[in-house]
Amino acid sequence: MTTARRILLTALLLLVLLYAAWFIGRAEWFAFVIFAAPAIAFASGLLQRRPRAGFWAGVVALAWFSHGVMVAWTRPPERLFALAEAMLSVVIVLAASLPGLRARFSRRP
Repeated sequence: MTTARRILLTALLLLVLLYAAWFIGRAEWFAFVIFAAPAIAFASGLLQRRPRAGFWAGVVALAWFSHGVMVAWTRPPERLFALAEAMLSVVIVLAASLPGLRARFSRRP
């Protein structure tokens, strides 16, 4: 597994843990399922070496980022969770994009 995929897998798993800490303690298990299920599915896809799992993780991370920014601005008690969600989403987008960026900007002999 490449470094970018390891970073992506780690960020996805950290995001699942973040959602568990954020939602399960408040009896909002349905929110945990809605937000964490895609991250679990993408992490599973990465472990199974599915070629499009990283791409779709990056696409869905844009929605996670938007959610994090929205919550950070509108709900001050949840701001730390929301900012952590936004940060992990940026890491996911960058890690998912890294192989393509390397291929695009690498030197060709």
